[in-house]
Amino acid sequence: MSIRLYVGNLSRDLERQDFETVFSDYTEDLVSVKLISDKKTGKCRGFGFVTVKTDEKADEIVSALNGQVLQDMPLKVEKALPRTKGDDAPEARSEGGSKRSKSNNRKASTSSSSSAAAQPDPRWADELEKLKQMLATQTTSS
Repeated sequence: MSIRLYVGNLSRDLERQDFETVFSDYTEDLVSVKLISDKKTGKCRGFGFVTVKTDEKADEIVSALNGQVLQDMPLKVEKALPRTKGDDAPEARSEGGSKRSKSNNRKASTSSSSSAAAQPDPRWADELEKLKQMLATQTTSS
């Protein structure tokens, strides 16, 4: 199973080739290397992702490269959090994660997930409970 690594604290001037060079010692263990760039300017957004073939190699890369200096900035390399859709829990990510979790929360509030659909609206919970009791008394008395 492949493991995705988050690589943060990257320089805005970092080029894709320079980013790939950081992982040149591990090319046979990598599935993909992706530097996240701004769509308008094409410049690095300060982070990227590397997908590694095995969990053991992922741990090895994290321990070897976390804290290494690239263009006068120490790299932050860690296992990426799994992607979730409609998850209300905020992500524990220092860079970029707060924006992503806010957009996920907005999506979760506008669309109803299966667990949210099973829960009554708290504004009508008292009325719903009264109706349930009335229905229960009607079915037991007849």
